[in-house]
Amino acid sequence: MRKEFERTSPEAVGIRSQAILDYIDALERSNTEMHGIMIMRHGKICAEGWWQPFAPNLRHGLQSHTKTYAATAVGIAYTEGVLKLDERLIDIFPEESPADPSENLKLLTVRDVLCMGCGMDAMPRPTVDWIRDFMHTPVNHKPGTAFMYNSTGSSILGAIVRKKTGEGLQEYLSKRLFCKIGIDPDNIRWYCMPDGMEMGGGGMLATTEDNLRLMKLYADGGVWEGERILAEDYVRLATTNQNDSSTEALNNPEASDNFLGYGFQIWMCKPKGVYRADGAMGQFTIVSPEQDLLIAINETAAGAHWAQSTLNITWDFLEKVGGETLEEDPQSAGRLAQKMRCLNLPNPVFQPLSPIASKISGRTYTVQSGVLSTEIFNFMSGEPVSPITDFSFAFDSYGCIWNVNGPNGTQAVRIATNGCRFTNLVGKAEDQTQLLVCDGAWTEEDTFAVNLRWAETCLTKKLVFHFDCDGVTVEDTNNSAFRRSGDGPDVIVAK
Repeated sequence: MRKEFERTSPEAVGIRSQAILDYIDALERSNTEMHGIMIMRHGKICAEGWWQPFAPNLRHGLQSHTKTYAATAVGIAYTEGVLKLDERLIDIFPEESPADPSENLKLLTVRDVLCMGCGMDAMPRPTVDWIRDFMHTPVNHKPGTAFMYNSTGSSILGAIVRKKTGEGLQEYLSKRLFCKIGIDPDNIRWYCMPDGMEMGGGGMLATTEDNLRLMKLYADGGVWEGERILAEDYVRLATTNQNDSSTEALNNPEASDNFLGYGFQIWMCKPKGVYRADGAMGQFTIVSPEQDLLIAINETAAGAHWAQSTLNITWDFLEKVGGETLEEDPQSAGRLAQKMRCLNLPNPVFQPLSPIASKISGRTYTVQSGVLSTEIFNFMSGEPVSPITDFSFAFDSYGCIWNVNGPNGTQAVRIATNGCRFTNLVGKAEDQTQLLVCDGAWTEEDTFAVNLRWAETCLTKKLVFHFDCDGVTVEDTNNSAFRRSGDGPDVIVAK
């Protein structure tokens, strides 16, 4: 029973169309790759667009934006009286807790976890016993007094809900949140912790509008169409500063909007009263309460510096938001509408030919060393990638078919070299991601560079195949936020 938002002109809600055009142009000129944006004021959508191959109902990896969904599950449980914010974790997880807990661990509460105040100096790597590992991690500071960004702690929020209700995040949120605020539960995907629990710290895939709907619930004080979903006091706590995050300046000095305080899995922002849900590589849903304005963004921002650039550009835009209504500007509104209809990523490199293509076409190469995969390692779930054991290329006028074999069988991946990208539907319907968009180019006579884009994520991988008479060497790089900046490409040898 999803109710669609009303669409209107920017001027009807007090924003000049030219200001939005300037905002979009500034975002496109920055060193980020835009994927989607929605702007809402006074409950109406006044601008929206997606850069192809991204699209309105195409779910997108949220990274840490997931944390706000996990905190919302806790908030609903709190609202329903299922749990209290001052409950101790050793009481919720007695079996996973140490037999002789430290004094600080005894003090650790649900509220402390919500505001990144676990008191730990490190978070454990994911294992099947990740809850036990978390409960055995030293709590070196009094809970609630020190800020440390703790994604495992955010997944603990989902485990708390599961412990209290017997339902994981997907089941619990489907009935109590998704179906009520217009999010399609069947279109949600999750990466999971090693024990099968949904990864509340960064494993969700949802649409740009799903994120907008979530944060509209907070902007409206926890009420959706007359029904209270989140308690008023929970929303107030969640969206105001509960923990000083200034120490983030030591770990992430470029991300200046991270130094301003933290609510319940929600960040405070530079403009007064503004707050945001935030995921790595620029997944933002921003709420400006005084302006009754929400902006949802999906993008790929390489590193904290460029994600901060998006926020800075957004703060400049907020200064241009006016009063309630403006005189209509059909000319600028028409340019904006045309702009938003024609958004697209830059075209791939067009270098389709090499004299050696016919010589290697059909030859099978067996991987001798290194791990070759179309996938990108998921840090939090700890799931290994599926290695390719052998592969071959079949070149034609459209590009080539890359036939890969591995533990999951044989997959034919079409790679376009004709100046466009080809979208492959791979895997199973229940997989987190299925759309693999590929293009390639011969950068040298013996070098074939392939770009793999998982279109339901921010993630891209570049494979550079260097062919010689003995076989092929492959350089593998990706843009994962968890890849260390100094790391060179992984090297794979096949013959």
